[in-house]
Amino acid sequence: MSELPPRLPPEAPIAMPEQRFDGPPPLPSAPPPIVGAIGSPTDILARRAILVLLTLVLALFASTSLKESVLSDGIGVTDALLLVIFFPLFALLAFGFINATVGYVVLTTGLHPGFRPVPRWSEPLQGRTAVLMPVHNEDVADVFGRLAHMAEALERVGAAASFDFFVLSDSAADNEGEELAAWEILSRRSACAIYYRRRTENVGRKPGNVAEWLRRFGAGYDYMLMLDADSLMGGETILGMAQIMDRRPAVGLLQTVPQVIGARTLFQRWMQFASRIYGPIATAGLVWWSGPEATFWGHNALIRVRAFAESCGLPVLPGRPPFGGTIMSHDVVEAALLRRRGWRVHMVMTEDTFEEYPPTLIDAAVRDRRWAQGNLQHLALLHASGFHWINRLQLLLGAAGYLASPLWLLLITVSVVQAVRGERGLMSGDSTGTVLFVTLALLFGPKLLGVLNAVADVRLRRSMGGTGAILRSVALDVPLSTLAAPAIALTQTIDLIGIARQRRAEWQPQNRHGDSLAMAAILPRYRWHLAMGVLLLALTPLMPLTALWLAPVTLGLLLSPLIVQWTASERWGRRAAGGRLFLTDAGVPEPQPLPILTGVTDRGA
Repeated sequence: MSELPPRLPPEAPIAMPEQRFDGPPPLPSAPPPIVGAIGSPTDILARRAILVLLTLVLALFASTSLKESVLSDGIGVTDALLLVIFFPLFALLAFGFINATVGYVVLTTGLHPGFRPVPRWSEPLQGRTAVLMPVHNEDVADVFGRLAHMAEALERVGAAASFDFFVLSDSAADNEGEELAAWEILSRRSACAIYYRRRTENVGRKPGNVAEWLRRFGAGYDYMLMLDADSLMGGETILGMAQIMDRRPAVGLLQTVPQVIGARTLFQRWMQFASRIYGPIATAGLVWWSGPEATFWGHNALIRVRAFAESCGLPVLPGRPPFGGTIMSHDVVEAALLRRRGWRVHMVMTEDTFEEYPPTLIDAAVRDRRWAQGNLQHLALLHASGFHWINRLQLLLGAAGYLASPLWLLLITVSVVQAVRGERGLMSGDSTGTVLFVTLALLFGPKLLGVLNAVADVRLRRSMGGTGAILRSVALDVPLSTLAAPAIALTQTIDLIGIARQRRAEWQPQNRHGDSLAMAAILPRYRWHLAMGVLLLALTPLMPLTALWLAPVTLGLLLSPLIVQWTASERWGRRAAGGRLFLTDAGVPEPQPLPILTGVTDRGA
């Protein structure tokens, strides 16, 4: 038997000072960008102006139409509240629609190539890269299987010597034996160096985990590939990204757009389909206007170590959690901090970069709860000194995405109150038809554009089973997403109320597998959804016209436990695939991580 490799390399410390959000911003430290570098259009300001102006025009048009109708019989408290709520909600809808429309135009006209392989060059790599996978009580076989897949992929492209893998464990002590056993198997057989470290104190969650690694080993590497426990990337993609960093010294971070894989339950297959068909145009639009001020999603991204260490030491926010304490949604903040020091942050639509999706609506909501708290923390950072205005916009949009849910429910509540009292409102004014038509166009327009793009893209169309399979899947996706939306909005609202009451989100392991949920486990989480559905149903005789408009909301709330249970089933997921619904990989098999734990069944074996 070969000698067991060292668990960790020699330490190579690098300084990672805590950053301040007040006072004079630090001086730029990035080198000047190379003329003609990737993602650096000269008309970027005009692009952003078009996006903002068109958003405002649509929002003002709809708000003016509503105002003329609602105020025709005088203004009351509910009228004023309705108008105040309506404008920001409609602006968010308009922003998403314009972004998707731009994405569709640039994809179909060839202005943006869409998803494509990362360019490759013949010269050898100059920099060394650490591949970091932070884990927290994850399925060991899955995690090390994905690592084995990536290590073998890098060996196949002849780059194993330039990449070292680090498993950065924040798992409980009971998990250490199984993780060490898997590490021993993989480290003996891999051409890449594989290292393992478990922290005994999980200070700062994932960003604290990465910061601890940087301060101990960061100086030994030029780049770090940031992964999540469910991340998977191809060797050609990883190597090509490292070559881009070699060639572009002003680039601090390259964020890829992971595709969803590993779908088993009906919910996962549904979300995987939605991301494949609607995601390309939304992403192309985002790339079009974000330029070198792109965001960071925390995983499947290549980062320049020196830039990150000098720019992204996160302080603890003043005050008590959930608003104070450790910064939870750290990635967007880190992108802003990199840009503040002059480093360029780009998003690349490349192939062979993947992640998994939670198996059920409940698991997605648990993850969403952490994101909601983290994104609301960003409101306190909008004033941070030195941030680019696009980074401030990204922070604001992240928080607004969660604040929209209680605003939608408040809008519905105001409309119901007006209808019961016999007042003219959103559902009964002369402008109802116009506002409704524009709202539906903004809601479903991106879906239509996504379908048109998928049908026109030969490779994408074939991978999704052909035009017929796409249309049948969309015919199921539209009503299903319409019915699920009210329950998701109410869940997010309940979470926000909990956050406002100082209920912090706990750092729990993410469930990545599931097959069916018992109704007894669902009903306690959805009792308020059922209660609101019953209330709207009871008020129907008092507001027949408004009840008709709100029928999808009422029906979605009443059916929410059944939708959760149905979509949580792997059996229904297989039936959907058998019926050619929600197909995403027809003729293009998904990458399969390598099993490495054969024979290792006991913890600590």
